[in-house]
Amino acid sequence: MPTNNGSPNSDPGKGINAPAPVLVGQVGDLFWMRVEGKGSFQNSLQVKRCFQTMMSRGKRHFVVDLERCPIMDSTFLGTLTGAALHLRETGPVGEVAIVNANARNQQLLASLGLDHILDVDRDGSRHSQERREVNSELSCVESGLNCGKAEHAEHVLEAHEVLSSVNEQNAGRFRDVIEFLEKEVRDQEHQAPAK
Repeated sequence: MPTNNGSPNSDPGKGINAPAPVLVGQVGDLFWMRVEGKGSFQNSLQVKRCFQTMMSRGKRHFVVDLERCPIMDSTFLGTLTGAALHLRETGPVGEVAIVNANARNQQLLASLGLDHILDVDRDGSRHSQERREVNSELSCVESGLNCGKAEHAEHVLEAHEVLSSVNEQNAGRFRDVIEFLEKEVRDQEHQAPAK
């Protein structure tokens, strides 16, 4: 999964709309993910696969570091929420902690009711020792995911369904988006070659 140690890829050949890199590493019992830019639909599948891989290896404590993440879109938020809900469903122990969130990201989490599902560190006191150790432990996740349009559309739909399941306000807020995404998924299935 990780490709190189250190800072994110700053290859000028990558387009301006390239997904923000995600750095990952193990610090004690914590699996740490740092988003190096916008948390979006472009890198959310990468994050989901990290969660899935580490959960399949028995990891139950995750930290998502948003220090360098100015904003998150709904797909990214739904991906984080889905991971936290999965941990709750599969056992009593586990967390998805959010650290270093700026005021805008904290407001997004609160307005969608996700601060009751994700463990949001509002005062910077959580995992203080690990914060000091983490920089030498992080590696960039491979960004070249082999993912077709259908899989990506299904992922975006699933992320929005998770957000909608959190509360009635979110259900109303994302109803039209989900209808659009369901149509997109159906269209992608019809375009897929027959097996």
